[in-house]
Amino acid sequence: MVQEIYIIDDDEASLQIFRELFKEEKEFKFIGVKTEEIDIALKNIPFLIIINEDAIDRDVVGLCRKIRTDEDNQITPIIVVSSNQKEEHKLEVLKESVEYYVKKPVDTNFLYYTVKNLNRLLNINRRISPLTGLPGNVQIHAELKKRLSKKEEFAVLYLDLDNFKAYNDVYGFLKGDEIIEFTAHTIIRCIHEKFLENSFIGHIGGDDFIAIIPSIEADDICQSIIATFNKEVEKFFTDEDLEHGYIEVANRKGIIEKFTLTSISIGVVVAGKNRFANILEIGEVGAQVKHMAKSIMGSSYVIDKRQS
Repeated sequence: MVQEIYIIDDDEASLQIFRELFKEEKEFKFIGVKTEEIDIALKNIPFLIIINEDAIDRDVVGLCRKIRTDEDNQITPIIVVSSNQKEEHKLEVLKESVEYYVKKPVDTNFLYYTVKNLNRLLNINRRISPLTGLPGNVQIHAELKKRLSKKEEFAVLYLDLDNFKAYNDVYGFLKGDEIIEFTAHTIIRCIHEKFLENSFIGHIGGDDFIAIIPSIEADDICQSIIATFNKEVEKFFTDEDLEHGYIEVANRKGIIEKFTLTSISIGVVVAGKNRFANILEIGEVGAQVKHMAKSIMGSSYVIDKRQS
């Protein structure tokens, strides 16, 4: 996935330096942003912001405060590059939750590895779920907002497991974790086979997942996920339960209830250009179609293709 790095620099001198420095690194894309464009740029939620203090006409402390208090960029890292050698000034900048203050003249090798190592650290820390290694709600929301702001056409898949609580009650939480990991790997594998680039997979929590694909055609992906899941999920059940086709669970009153084997439901929202104004609208439609999918016995999917 290409990481967009914004260079705030009114004369764009440092932009060329960074592009040359990272010319062999295809995972980074450097974009020049003038200070008067910062409000628009922040809406795209960049991966990293680098400010060349010497080449802007605004107070860098105030600018950093503005970025850090922006709801969508509270966790976006900031690097300030400056020729100001005063310790007091450096501390003022760092107090605004700026990650790095790099003094000029800059050692380009130092700058290169600062960005590279920051990228590595973020890739680790932003994988919110220790179980699946997938990003959580902060990154999910940021990804949806970014695509809406760019007016892209995309589809959002909301996925969760059917009768997962019953499975946990019978097989225990450790086995439950295993089936969640299996579900994550199934989604990743199926989506990356078709959309290796510009796709996104997140773990909302528990047995709930989300996937964003750069296409409004989602039937093939849903069918692939369901076919793979149904074929391989059987290894998580005993032969007896597989033969019966259900598991038995005692409810709170001690009465035995039968639940069909764990399946997967997928609700798909097609986000055509200008269909949605915000991510809340996407979530509302997503909840509707996922509910429809879960009302169907076994693994299933429902796609909402309405234009408005």
